[in-house]
Amino acid sequence: MLVLERVSAFVREHVWPVETVLDAGDRAELARIGELARSAGLWALPLPREFGGGGLGLTEYFSLAEQEGSSDHGPAALGSACLLDVRMFRRFGRPAVLELLKPLVAGEIGGSYAMTEPGVAGSDPAAARSTAVRTNDGWLLNGRKWFTSGAGNASYVTVLASGSLFVTTDFRVVREIPVLGAAGQFEIALDDVLVPHDHLLGDVGDGLRIAGTRLALGRTLRCLRWLGMAERAFDLMCRRANERQVRGSALADRQLVQQHVFESLLAIRSARALTHQAAELVAAEEDARTEIGLAKVAAARTLHQVCDAATQVFGAEGLGPDTPLPMLARIGRAARILDGADEMHVSDTARRVLRTRAS
Repeated sequence: MLVLERVSAFVREHVWPVETVLDAGDRAELARIGELARSAGLWALPLPREFGGGGLGLTEYFSLAEQEGSSDHGPAALGSACLLDVRMFRRFGRPAVLELLKPLVAGEIGGSYAMTEPGVAGSDPAAARSTAVRTNDGWLLNGRKWFTSGAGNASYVTVLASGSLFVTTDFRVVREIPVLGAAGQFEIALDDVLVPHDHLLGDVGDGLRIAGTRLALGRTLRCLRWLGMAERAFDLMCRRANERQVRGSALADRQLVQQHVFESLLAIRSARALTHQAAELVAAEEDARTEIGLAKVAAARTLHQVCDAATQVFGAEGLGPDTPLPMLARIGRAARILDGADEMHVSDTARRVLRTRAS
């Protein structure tokens, strides 16, 4: 069986059935599935072999990301959720930070990435108020961050402060912030946290530049995973339309249901084409800002649209716990804000295109 098929089957068989448990933050269940992934030879496929990963390149991994991402918990369950940190640390980290890589790839520790702050627009990281003051012993960090994924169980957090990125194990969890009912997001505080000099990533003032390289890959992966979820919702809708009988005929025979199917398929295939175009440029380390902006908005809208259509075809059952549609719809709504609100991508992409077309 091809790796693509094995990943798809693994997520369907081992992750989908326990999503509600994972949504509640059950770390033991996540660890159990991780052991199954290791036994199946599917653990950490896109991570470097030298640290215990599968060694797949980005192009190879992109072909799997939709299947893995058909569940919001797929990347964590299969050990690839730390890909962005691993690549960032390898490129910009000093030896003290590089020591985190083996236990990180092995799943023995986990990390978190903290940029967004209360009271500051997430689309403007340059406006972040967290501060880093140089001392003889390192850097003294102060500030607050929120919507920091996984901070409740993180061994370290990467923090943007005063235009630089720092890795620290010293932070305080203020509270958990449920997102439309789901666990996993946190507010954290940095209260006179001393970070050694060798825990600075890159050079002083490099934080936004490093964050930009991370965002390009991160947004591309998000798009691929959202497409995997949209395809899952689409399959549910089609199955429901074929199986549900109303007044002697299947829902699939009704023109309004056929329109939902057509519009959903059109959106998925359009968004997939845009996302794959962006992914090719990202894998080649070329400028993909325009393509990523198009893909991000298209994929987020598609997930939201397809989940809504599928819920409409299911009727009241699509609102309850017997299908994954409420969970997928929640992710679809959040997708239009995550990784930059759609409005930001629309404006930035349009301005960039207009500049290139100016006579």
